[in-house]
Amino acid sequence: MQPADIEKVWQIEKQSNRFPWSKGNFEDCLKSGYRTFLYAKDNEIIGYSVVQSVLDEVHLLNICVNPGHQGKGFGRQILNHVIETALEQSAAIIVLEVRASNIRAQQLYLSTGFNEMSVRRGYYPAEQGREDGVLMGLELGMFAQLGQNLL
Repeated sequence: MQPADIEKVWQIEKQSNRFPWSKGNFEDCLKSGYRTFLYAKDNEIIGYSVVQSVLDEVHLLNICVNPGHQGKGFGRQILNHVIETALEQSAAIIVLEVRASNIRAQQLYLSTGFNEMSVRRGYYPAEQGREDGVLMGLELGMFAQLGQNLL
């Protein structure tokens, strides 16, 4: 992702989330050196991910698929790319937070080997007050031992 891509990414973000990141959030991620990836099909951005690496941990900060392309396996492909990238940098774990109400995303993460680690009460803004965030993690040791054939 480059600064020139932020407008397109932000449009996808707004279409996909009730409480989207701002343009400034994406700009800050680029300035901070976070790993940002765009995923395209036929020269159209269909999704993106933003990850922060700290020592041997990877924090998946944002993963999104354009609503017109959801339900076609692209989310799984993007998540697998995040896992492959984390393995290449010898990370031990990938962590993320997901809205408690986002069952579809939780099912994707669980089917990929993530486990629920804890619940962060009131983590996300909601229509009425706050919503819990589910902290999930994927220990990468089994992938490193067995190779990337699991993806």
